[in-house]
Amino acid sequence: MDDDRSGSDRELVQAVLAGTPGAFARLVEKYQRLVWHLVNRMVQHPEDTRELAQEVFLRVHQRLGQFRFDSALGTWIGQIAFSIAARHLQRKRLPLVDDADDDREALINRVGDGFDLETACSDAELAGHLGLALDALPPLQRMLVTLFHIDELSIGEIARIVDLPTGTIKSHLYRARQKLREALEPIVGGAHASRFA
Repeated sequence: MDDDRSGSDRELVQAVLAGTPGAFARLVEKYQRLVWHLVNRMVQHPEDTRELAQEVFLRVHQRLGQFRFDSALGTWIGQIAFSIAARHLQRKRLPLVDDADDDREALINRVGDGFDLETACSDAELAGHLGLALDALPPLQRMLVTLFHIDELSIGEIARIVDLPTGTIKSHLYRARQKLREALEPIVGGAHASRFA
């Protein structure tokens, strides 16, 4: 955990708990992007995402006194966001993962499979196709890809947020990139095929 970040988070938490005016607004501002990405990638509905993000920060406010800095504040908030989004999907009877994706593949312990998401996003047309391909992924995989490739969280941080073993996270990321590659290769053709090699 970065000492500057943990120090500023500790001060922010203490300010919120002390009732310092504007402190909770600063906390929300600092972590709203993480919460929005995590929830929106799972539920894919802007109005539901707004409501669920509000629920996340309400829960954060209610439980902040219980936070003990056993993890980064962002990780703790991410855990709450994941839990609320997962329950929302369960209430709507939507699966977190494809039935075809089972734990047999959790033994895949590598992430580097040659798919370069950042490079794929640099081309505007390809980025549009990538967005559609991401939206077609199961909710858990969409969210994991977003946290890893866009929010640049480590596998360890993601594992703590979603409470899954790191091998399972790597497996889901690997399968998600396989699906993205399969969806994008026919679209981009030979000119960009090396990006997915």
